[in-house]
Amino acid sequence: MDTAYPWPPDQAFWTGTFPEHTTGRTTPFLFKDIIPATAAGPDDVLAGFEAIRRAHDAGTDIKAHARVYVGEDRRDDLLPPALTAPSWNAGVEPFVPWMQNLASAERFSLVINNLETVSPALAAGLGTFLKTLIDGWGLPLGGAEQVAFAGNYAGTAFGIHEGYEDAFLIHLGPNAKNFYCWPAEQYEKLTGGQQPTYGDYRALLEEAEHFLLEPGDALFLPRRVFHVGTQDTFSVSVAMPLYTYPYAQILQSRIIPDVLADLAGGGPDDPLNEPSAMADTAAGPGAVADRLAGVGRELLHFAADRVRSAARQHAEQRWATLQSNGGWELVEGDLSRQEAADAFDPEQVTPGAEIRLIAPYQVTTLPDDDGDSHQVLLRGHQPGVALDSAGLNRDTVTALNSGATIALPDKPELLTAVRALGATGGLHLTPRPADMEETDA
Repeated sequence: MDTAYPWPPDQAFWTGTFPEHTTGRTTPFLFKDIIPATAAGPDDVLAGFEAIRRAHDAGTDIKAHARVYVGEDRRDDLLPPALTAPSWNAGVEPFVPWMQNLASAERFSLVINNLETVSPALAAGLGTFLKTLIDGWGLPLGGAEQVAFAGNYAGTAFGIHEGYEDAFLIHLGPNAKNFYCWPAEQYEKLTGGQQPTYGDYRALLEEAEHFLLEPGDALFLPRRVFHVGTQDTFSVSVAMPLYTYPYAQILQSRIIPDVLADLAGGGPDDPLNEPSAMADTAAGPGAVADRLAGVGRELLHFAADRVRSAARQHAEQRWATLQSNGGWELVEGDLSRQEAADAFDPEQVTPGAEIRLIAPYQVTTLPDDDGDSHQVLLRGHQPGVALDSAGLNRDTVTALNSGATIALPDKPELLTAVRALGATGGLHLTPRPADMEETDA
């Protein structure tokens, strides 16, 4: 008999059930029927694809993008018609022949990256799962993404391949999918290396751990596990990779360059900006190298003293940004954020209007440089709103983050703050009835 899991998963699941079933989060495990249909379904994925088509028609540059595969061949020539052809009239059943006709093939696969930016329903539904994961397991420092796989393909277009991040594969159906996994060590022994395997890999499937994914299932895929999916009928799955960037990568790409830039001199009168001396041709490049090394050692010495404060500032910014964006990675070209911001009419922010947060986003705060006040973030953006008792106070933020709907009082400072927050795309506004009547008129 299958285990019944709570929804949303509770603290006991993440600290007990999850690590026990996955050998301390190191081996695959299939959690059966853990995602309710009300949280995520195949129609939500197709609605995201429709949003991409809508953006393409409007000429809007967005982060989410789709790819079409026939077998293991990426068919970029099929993408333009998939983005411009008349719609399939909604629903899963008409979508399959629609894609088969476009691809001129019986079998196909459609892959969509950053689905959370074009499907508000999936951002919220799977965001519920992600929030409990963050609270119970931890925050992935790069955030999480949604990658959809829709099709009736005989095998994943990428062949048997390795996953580089811990991830969950959430199966939405409507039909089942077979999934096969190999630990890296086993795969290397079987194939002699770590390269993907394409074509006929039926012999390898016999050596794999097999999982039958049905609607509502979530398969945990630890990093460094090779895997492939196969199916005979159409279904949709959403992979949710957890981007846990190496600390060295964060330091190299963000923190250390900022520290060194601050130390590299503040103007022409700074000693560090003094032009290099004319190089003595008799001494050759060795003297130049020695001088560079000396200055470098001096810079690194001072940089080492500043890394801790810079790292703390970066960590606080990253933490608040990700939490305010529901745990999803923050990207440019978030279509659903822009559409929510466009739908928010600041002129209708009047006493008696109601506001609530759009799930799964949260209001978070960051201390100012002086440490005396805090700036508010929502949906990864800082709209220039300070947390204070005259405008947006902690009680209001707590109520919003708990999911409450707030009727706006006649407080000019708060109304001004709400108008600024609405520009982040994180607020839903219900105008007061009188304003709605004026709009209808």
